[in-house]
Amino acid sequence: MKMLTLIAGPCVIESYENSYLIARTIKNIADRLSLKYYFKASFDKANRTSIASYRGPGIDKGIGILKRLKDELDLHICTDIHEPWQAETVSEVADIIQIPAFLCRQTDLVVAAAKTGKIINVKKAQFLAPWDMGNVVKKIEESGNHNILLCERGTSFGYNTLVVDMTSIVEMKKFGYPIVMDATHSVQKPGGNGLTTGGNRDYVEPLAKAAIAVGVDALFFEVHPEPDKALSDGPNMVRLDCFEEMLKRIIKVYNSVQ
Repeated sequence: MKMLTLIAGPCVIESYENSYLIARTIKNIADRLSLKYYFKASFDKANRTSIASYRGPGIDKGIGILKRLKDELDLHICTDIHEPWQAETVSEVADIIQIPAFLCRQTDLVVAAAKTGKIINVKKAQFLAPWDMGNVVKKIEESGNHNILLCERGTSFGYNTLVVDMTSIVEMKKFGYPIVMDATHSVQKPGGNGLTTGGNRDYVEPLAKAAIAVGVDALFFEVHPEPDKALSDGPNMVRLDCFEEMLKRIIKVYNSVQ
């Protein structure tokens, strides 16, 4: 039986201590549940709703924290970039370089990430049809990289609303690369709280289970000890102390469809 891959962590690096707690806890969970685990956290959230929103510690301090966590906890690391020049620096610590959904059509960004040779996790834009991701795949392939993940994270449906079309997963699987389901960003309500993004974490588990049944290869979750106090994406994040039991229920679905 193949191993399910888990990409999880806080939305943004808030501090070393907070990140360490989350990373250590999830790594222990992943070990107990036989999941391949990548710790995910952003050093900069360049696409926040408001200019007043917390963005993160920045690339220098953020990469330093990620490297320290990687060394101390023997972690695989996933983090995102927003500008082409960041790719080379991030590749020194990241095992997966993530392309944000809003930026998946930015050729220079995608090519710079691809040329690092790292695994590239491309989030499908909220405004793109799943078959349009073929153009993104081609950019990465023609840059000499075939280490590609394609990530479903919902599609814009009217104002401040996303829906998840599970046939999108089926369509993207036709490209021949593993598919990731971002179960937490998919329950966002972009800009739904005025100065911040809203969301409903009650829908995270059902969407993850549905995606597993359709055939995704990896699950992506943002997790926090106190989501309602998180500095970014709190409404759609999973509580750390509820995460293991939720994963156990999801894994039952995964095992039943293998």
